[in-house]
Amino acid sequence: MKKLFLIVLSFIICHLSFSVAQASTTVPVKGQWVKPSDPRIQCVGRMVTTNPDSYRFSYPGTTFRAVFEGTQIKMKAKPGSGYFMVTIDQAEPFKVAFRGERDSVVTLATALPMAQHTVEVMYCIEGYDYKPEFRGFILGSEGNLKNFSNLDNSRKIEFIGNSITCGYGNESTNPADHFEFETENHYYSYAQLTTRALQATTFIVARSGIGAYRNYGGPKEGTPDYDMPSQYDYTLYNDHSERWDFKRFQPDVVCINLGTNDLSTPNYDLTLLRKGYEKLLGQVRKGNPKAKIVLLAGSMLQGKELELCKQTLDAVAEQLHKNGDKEVYRFNFTPQAGDLKFGADWHPSIWQHEKMAAELTAYLRSLMQWF
Repeated sequence: MKKLFLIVLSFIICHLSFSVAQASTTVPVKGQWVKPSDPRIQCVGRMVTTNPDSYRFSYPGTTFRAVFEGTQIKMKAKPGSGYFMVTIDQAEPFKVAFRGERDSVVTLATALPMAQHTVEVMYCIEGYDYKPEFRGFILGSEGNLKNFSNLDNSRKIEFIGNSITCGYGNESTNPADHFEFETENHYYSYAQLTTRALQATTFIVARSGIGAYRNYGGPKEGTPDYDMPSQYDYTLYNDHSERWDFKRFQPDVVCINLGTNDLSTPNYDLTLLRKGYEKLLGQVRKGNPKAKIVLLAGSMLQGKELELCKQTLDAVAEQLHKNGDKEVYRFNFTPQAGDLKFGADWHPSIWQHEKMAAELTAYLRSLMQWF
């Protein structure tokens, strides 16, 4: 009986310890809370900023950067916001999660030397389920933020895409695996690898399964309420409460990688695909009048569908040239062959993303004269 009592008591103590740890973020957090609206925090990506205490967003790649002086830094977010990749100075990036109902503060670094440091936090998954919100940084009592350089001084890219651009399943090495947020990491996508290689700033508008006229598995006539043309003009995915103000970010080049979902299952219509692409390009050009636009194909399509995608994009670009828009270009990724493994559901692996990034970096460096 005494032994049983000790076992039960031990279980209760462990359970209470776990509960306290989980609930610790609900108590007042010591330190200085720096709100996301503070101009010393650089916010990159489409986000709703009407609430100065909490910025809402939904696309991967949304990033928050700051330069701080101090020995520690924490991040505050809406509980259940999902996964972020964090970089402190030049150290190896690491992933943090806001998954629990009460997890609102995560420690990013502690016991740093008393000096100036840089922190970057990137949302590395798609936020359509989690509906994430960034609520700022928390510094130690001795810490303070420094001014950050302006976005206007950097090279600027916008990526519009589907699951490939999101980084769907790239942390898996088994094509039999299906989608999980835990194995999606946009930080290692070709889009972000290219951006870092070119020392640029990027905004991402991407969603798994989305098409230029027909989302994955959709009917032949398309999915007009959920395709990219229906989403592009708005700040958040599948939320038409706020139109995106294109003046907030004017890219030098826009890279569009769509068509895979339109053609990846039978019963597609090439005429409607072309019309959908042309509609989207009209929106892109209206919002970004001075940008070069690059239409990308690959790397998941194979055989007949790959050739149809290339032909359609070639025809779209040619028509725009005839209409007077000479700043539309074409680029094809090398189709994946499996030599670099596959991610979940046959998506590009991290190594395939690296190959894609190397190809696109070389092309954009030449096109934009970014040497």
